Amino acid sequence: MDKQKSLMNYERNSPWTIGEIGFDSQHLGKSESIFSQGNGYLGLRATLEENYVNQKRDMFVAGTFNKFDNDEVTELPNVPDVVGIDIKINDIELNLNQGKISNYSLDLNLKTGELVRKFDWQYRNVYLRFVFRRFVSFANRHLLAQNISIENLSDIAADIYLESGINGQVTNSGSQHFSEGIKVQHPNNILQMISETTQSKIRFIQSTRLIFTEPTQIKRSLVAMGRRKIFQKISLYPLLKNQKLSFSKYSTVFTSIDKDAETTSQDQLIDQARFFLEKLVGDSFDKLFNESISAWNHNVWEKHEIQIDSIDSTDQLSLNFARYHLHSMVPSHDARMNIGAKGFSGEGYKGHTFWDTEIFMLPYFILAYPEIAKKLVTYRFLGLSGAEKKAKLNHYEGAQYPWESAWPDDGEATPVWGGIDIVTGKPTKIWSGFIEQHITSDVAYGVKQYIDATGDIDFAYSKGCEIIFETAKFWSSRLSYNPSEQLYEIKNVIGPDEYKEHVNNNAFTNYSAQWNIYLAIELYDDLKNNHSSVFEDLNNKLGIADYISDWREKVKKIYLPKPNDKGVIPQDDDYLNKKVIDLSKYKSEDQVGALFDDYNLKQVNNMQITKQADIILLFFLFDSLFTKKIQKINLDYYLPKTMHDSSLSLSTHAIIAADIGQTATAYDFFQKEKNIDMGSFMDSSNDGVHAASLGGIWNSVVQGFGGVRIIDGILRIEPNLPEAWKSLTFNIFWKNNRLDIQEFPDRTLITRQSSTDSTKIFVSSKLKEYELISGKKITIPKENIMEASK
Repeated sequence: MDKQKSLMNYERNSPWTIGEIGFDSQHLGKSESIFSQGNGYLGLRATLEENYVNQKRDMFVAGTFNKFDNDEVTELPNVPDVVGIDIKINDIELNLNQGKISNYSLDLNLKTGELVRKFDWQYRNVYLRFVFRRFVSFANRHLLAQNISIENLSDIAADIYLESGINGQVTNSGSQHFSEGIKVQHPNNILQMISETTQSKIRFIQSTRLIFTEPTQIKRSLVAMGRRKIFQKISLYPLLKNQKLSFSKYSTVFTSIDKDAETTSQDQLIDQARFFLEKLVGDSFDKLFNESISAWNHNVWEKHEIQIDSIDSTDQLSLNFARYHLHSMVPSHDARMNIGAKGFSGEGYKGHTFWDTEIFMLPYFILAYPEIAKKLVTYRFLGLSGAEKKAKLNHYEGAQYPWESAWPDDGEATPVWGGIDIVTGKPTKIWSGFIEQHITSDVAYGVKQYIDATGDIDFAYSKGCEIIFETAKFWSSRLSYNPSEQLYEIKNVIGPDEYKEHVNNNAFTNYSAQWNIYLAIELYDDLKNNHSSVFEDLNNKLGIADYISDWREKVKKIYLPKPNDKGVIPQDDDYLNKKVIDLSKYKSEDQVGALFDDYNLKQVNNMQITKQADIILLFFLFDSLFTKKIQKINLDYYLPKTMHDSSLSLSTHAIIAADIGQTATAYDFFQKEKNIDMGSFMDSSNDGVHAASLGGIWNSVVQGFGGVRIIDGILRIEPNLPEAWKSLTFNIFWKNNRLDIQEFPDRTLITRQSSTDSTKIFVSSKLKEYELISGKKITIPKENIMEASK
């Protein structure tokens, strides 16, 4: 790939803006994804107002899953488009593939959520200046707004013609999820389209209206309707030299599953949506935009402030980029929904939720926005019925969480078949939905981390305990006894390394399963001895007393792969016996999956090739079980064999490298991680941004370099700042208290903000415990992490 072809421009003096400095209709996918906008309820790709062959218009509303037919899995439907606006000047359609473009810029302000595109366009006798502004409101979740300004720079008058409305002809790459629907024109020029998903029967009410700064510029206006379309045709009086045309487009989306819907009656929903938009029409674009900015500041930026003092300003920019997208995609308004692997930025992975949430994104919300974290773990409680259904289907007990989840109680949503095998020419079966089972303990791990950090006993007793007990039931039933070894094993699984299918005793899976069962035992004993009424309620509901003896017997006999004589922990029973090949050729490629140009998955399965962090991830979750020496040995062994073909991989490697004192190596991983979406490769993000890697950026900064970890229920802070950083300043929330943290190469300062909370709070650092007193600052000197942790 020619690196110079990249259109990305990251200004060195702006930690809050990402930009594109040129237009290329052959590479629209990346910019559509990384410039995407959202508010957790709705989100859209950054497609342009005018049409291009290679663009993919996508808008999604959280939780509105639908099946196209019985042969496909459920997915978020692509909602009828409201962004597109056809613009003609002197009968010439605006198209940047023709004519001359100058002064082009496309910028997304990460702090305000505003997308701005500017350019001058000269073609034949047309010479105009365009400014397009757009935001998805963080203050009014149903609203997205556009503002367009056109200035005539030529000596010839410009006749401008517009077509704007709602276009229901968009699909999910060919799958049409909506019925034809109803189209309505109201007397006040509000256009509406009422659609219904074909299988889930969710009604969508979309409304839109154009507002002109100078209505007298309108010469003629009429409304037309076509198949799945309703649109307004507007002719304007000629625009003379230096004259401007300015107009806004306000669009809203409501659905029948909205919690703030006042009714489920279709007619009343239509009226509610119309009245909502009518109220907004009286407000200017800037007023609505400023309200959205205030909401971003109040709900996001002021709650969790984080500043990197680095010689490379893109370190801060990448962190702001990650946090912007995480808040654009997290449905903080409704626990029935979760984060999709691509957020709302594209159709990749169909809007489904994976283990990505618990391991890579939940840590951010737990420590920075615990009220949002509560919604994410509550989603897993609401998904218990689907998990129990899957366990029963597979002849197990308890709850086996789906590898891919959609609506929480739907159960497994993973497609059965994937891409074509290059050797056999046949579709590849996606075994993850059947045997990648570590997600079940990942869910329990996320629940435990949330409870440890927040002390949310109400959630623990009403929801969290049930998840932990039901997942322990699953693992106990999943174990198989090996009489010759007198141990319990877990056979035929996929671990985090998805290039190894049908393996036995994947270390990550076995350790996680044992931890899950141990946790259930500890919880059982605590509830029975100290909270008898809670215990009785749970026992009456779940029958946990019938399982406790089985758990106690099995948990001590689960086979846990141990370091061999060289200190290497086998990833699974056969990994260390497989062929080793030189992967340098494939690691030099920008594109993920270059390996499969030469091999199929069956061949890769028989080599020491790891897709992503597996053993290394084990250290991240269960740090206290392994010495830093063992972690270093295994990082050195597995790193040359790891492709990082998953965006989940680099952040884990950065954190572990930082943990063991290899901060230069960790910083190198961090640089690569920043470029997963923001890098120069123009095809990296066509299907959407990589949500887990965005969480991973924050994890690398705060958990890796900042050294903030929850280890066995204890808050540990052991910074590992890279040489490029002078300091790292941020705050977290622990047990409902705000802790302000300043980290320098030689010391760490922690202040517990003043409050009336009398809870005793402690922090661990370098094997020492410090009490944090309300309103007081403590200083922790820097010590050698390797010596302290051997």
